[in-house]
Amino acid sequence: MTRPDTDAYQKGFDAHLVRRILHYVRPYLPLVIGGVLLALLISLASPLFALIQRHAIDAYLSPLAQRQAVSRDALLSGLTTTALAYMGLKVVEFALQYGFTLTIGYLGQNVLRDIRADVFSKLQRLHLAYFDQNPVGRLITRVTSDVDAINQFITGGLVSLIQSTFIIVVYVVIMLSVNWRLALISFTVLPILFAATRFFQTRLRDAFRVTRTQQAIVNSKLNENITGMLTVQLFGRQKRSALDFNLSNRALLSANENSVKWFSLFMPVVAVLGQVAVALILYFAARQILGVDGVVAGAITVGTLFAFVQLSQQLFQPIQDLADVFNNLQAAMASSERIFGVLDTEEAIQDKVGAQTLPDFQGRVTFDQVWFAYDQDVTGTTPDTDDRWILRGIDLDIQPGESVALVGATGAGKTSVTALVSRFYDVQRGAVKVDGVNVRDLQQHDLRKHVGVVLQDVFLFAGTIESNLTLNNPDIPHERVVEACRYVGVHDYILSLEHGYQTEVRERGATLSTGQKQLLAFARALIQNPDILLVLDEATANVDTETELRIQAALERVMRGRTSIIIAHRLSTIEHCDRIVVMRKGRIVEQGSHRQLLDRGGYYAKLHRLQYAQGDAAD
Repeated sequence: MTRPDTDAYQKGFDAHLVRRILHYVRPYLPLVIGGVLLALLISLASPLFALIQRHAIDAYLSPLAQRQAVSRDALLSGLTTTALAYMGLKVVEFALQYGFTLTIGYLGQNVLRDIRADVFSKLQRLHLAYFDQNPVGRLITRVTSDVDAINQFITGGLVSLIQSTFIIVVYVVIMLSVNWRLALISFTVLPILFAATRFFQTRLRDAFRVTRTQQAIVNSKLNENITGMLTVQLFGRQKRSALDFNLSNRALLSANENSVKWFSLFMPVVAVLGQVAVALILYFAARQILGVDGVVAGAITVGTLFAFVQLSQQLFQPIQDLADVFNNLQAAMASSERIFGVLDTEEAIQDKVGAQTLPDFQGRVTFDQVWFAYDQDVTGTTPDTDDRWILRGIDLDIQPGESVALVGATGAGKTSVTALVSRFYDVQRGAVKVDGVNVRDLQQHDLRKHVGVVLQDVFLFAGTIESNLTLNNPDIPHERVVEACRYVGVHDYILSLEHGYQTEVRERGATLSTGQKQLLAFARALIQNPDILLVLDEATANVDTETELRIQAALERVMRGRTSIIIAHRLSTIEHCDRIVVMRKGRIVEQGSHRQLLDRGGYYAKLHRLQYAQGDAAD
């Protein structure tokens, strides 16, 4: 069975999905009504051209060719009037078609904007575990090409379906009224056309779905290689990455070629059937014109024959358009399944009804027998011996204003502790509390506005330095930005740049050193959270000694009176902390001050000796 995360959904037309798409159309009902009315008028105008041509042939050209006793001037005058009427109708058709295209274009673009906005907003509300499980390229495909497929369905599919249906009905009625025998003869190919459409339907649907799947894979590969270009070039992986991408690219090529193969067969089949209908009309109409097999000669005029050929060819054009509508529908079904799959994703981390705020924020943090695992399949009943547990029965009480350092080997669970304070994840057992209130009972926005986080991997947005520091919040004054930058010792560096705080930052801060980005991230946390519970996750891991000293000096000022949780591998950076919590394999094994832990001679003392021994060896 195909998993949903492979993007290969095995379901055809779904009325429920169509209704959900139409839900986005409802706010623009005036545009829909206008588009339908214009489509109806175009449908009524289209067959009139063949009827005008029929009139011109039978009323003016045939008498002239047969040298009937009719005034030549009168015939030319009639032809001129008919030609002017024909051109006038063309102008009217142009205006109708222009209005129709404009109306439907506005409709489609507005719907596209609304769906894209909903998907983006949904992504912002989803828990971090969702992004751990879904590649960025796949999510980008949802907001771009998948949304565009629905737009194509609305603009080139749904309304075209209405228009083409109107045109077909009008043509059928007119053909039956002009000559019902020829009409029935031309309709004999329709059952074959319907059978061919049904045959190609399944092939095209599956081909479009495979194409979408491969497109998402290519997008994921492209995103990974661009964002990880430093690693690719550093380890000389260009050829290997190119080969890997080439495999996915060829798979996409194969999927597209398969779609093209079936589509290239389908359209000619429709066209050939249309010409078969024309041939049948010519054959039987000619017999009636010539009076063959006892048929009265002249039962059909030349103008009628010409008009019928035109009407028959024009009848098959909207049928061909319906084939395009079908293709758009298949693409839209596949894309809408994935888009609504995102929109229907359960928001695992969400506020309870009546969630509280922290009006008198103190900064006390409590871990009460916390068991936690990133694996979503782990529940509170999972055995304690399961290897997927990251934290195992953590009990920790951090008092307001206390600075606590978390130390331990990689994988001990230090970063998980900080993630739970901000409620980026929910625990499977136990409770995490801030000021005595379970974080599950607090409003996420209110909780996180009190928590400032500085991570080891700093993310900077494209924009100016100041916009990165304020996160485009116009309510933050420039003076507050400067004050925070002075605290962390980055103010002078910013002023040394050509445009100071208005200097443009390239994507992900490519023009800044790791230390500079770390300092900016530290300043950003201070600016966003003046009364923060400070969480520093290896914040000084990637800076030089001089920069580290500046951060240390700033920390001593900033941490005074504020609850602070610091993660560090460099034990020298946390010696001044009120308490050091030592973690190993998801458990707390020791805690106390730096001096107490050294005197105890336990795990912390061992880590301390090993680190300083390495430092002495390096010297």
